[in-house]
Amino acid sequence: MSKHPDSDADDQTLFRQAMAGVRRLDSDRAPPQRPQPAPQPRQTEADEARVLVDMLSDDFDPIDEATGAELLFARPGIQKQLLRKLRQGKFAIEAELDLHGLRVAQARQRLILFLNQSRDRGDRFVRIIHGKGLGSHQKQPVLKGKTKRWLQQRDEVLAFCSARPVDGGTGAIYVLLKRRQ
Repeated sequence: MSKHPDSDADDQTLFRQAMAGVRRLDSDRAPPQRPQPAPQPRQTEADEARVLVDMLSDDFDPIDEATGAELLFARPGIQKQLLRKLRQGKFAIEAELDLHGLRVAQARQRLILFLNQSRDRGDRFVRIIHGKGLGSHQKQPVLKGKTKRWLQQRDEVLAFCSARPVDGGTGAIYVLLKRRQ
């Protein structure tokens, strides 16, 4: 394919016409642009916040816990008659978790899993055996206080109290869970 000799001149003329009014830049650097803000991972942040809630905190005041003391907790609005039945063990135990001999981290994981499974099954009345601490360092009930604190932080827990002696006494608790929605 041969080029027409005037095509180079025509191209140059067209280029000059297209560039008319354009001035040469003093610098060959592009002006700095503002960096784009990083995207907000909102769902990831929400998931991480939920994990923190599920991990539960470990802080509890040991003054609140005396060895052998009865545990009792009820959310505002829980009827006294319902709490009385809970304390008397009048409900059929639908599930049970035994935390005896576990370390704190293991106990927390098992408790979270147990509560999630109980909620998914629609269980309302469960028993958790935390032990009396007789095998722990200084014979203090470590898991008892931790379990109390963890349960208070869970929305699905309406109330709990120490079990009757036949069901473990102060080494176990009855827990009343919200109805599945």
